[in-house]
Amino acid sequence: MEPDVFDPKCGSREVLDLIADKWSALILYALRGRTLRHAELHRAIGGISQKMLTQTLRSLEADGLVRRVAFPVVPPHVEYSLTALGESLSPLLTEVCRWAENYLADIQAARAVSAPGPRTHAL
Repeated sequence: MEPDVFDPKCGSREVLDLIADKWSALILYALRGRTLRHAELHRAIGGISQKMLTQTLRSLEADGLVRRVAFPVVPPHVEYSLTALGESLSPLLTEVCRWAENYLADIQAARAVSAPGPRTHAL
C-alpha cells in the first residue's frame, strides 16, 4: 500500500501533523544549519513556553528530526541540532516561512474585507 496523506489510517498523516504543528515548524526552522541551546531556542521563538519547547523538542528527537547532545558538566549543557532527516525539511520550511512573511499583508487585507465574525486565527 502506497502512503496517502488523504487516508486517515495512513501513518503519513501523522508525519504531516508533526511538521504542520506551529511549534515544531518554528523549532525546525530555527535550528536549520546550526546548533542551539534550550535558552537560545526559547529566545529565538517568541511566544513559546518553556514547557511547550521542552515537550516539542522531545517529540522531534523521538521522531528522529532533532539531535540532543548533553555534555557531562555542571551546570548541565545541552545542545540541539537537526539530524540529516530534519535538515531535509529545511528548504521546505524556509519557503513556507518566507511565503508567510511575504503574503502577510495580503492575508490581512483579505480578512479585513471579508464578512465580520469570529476568526480562529488572528494575525
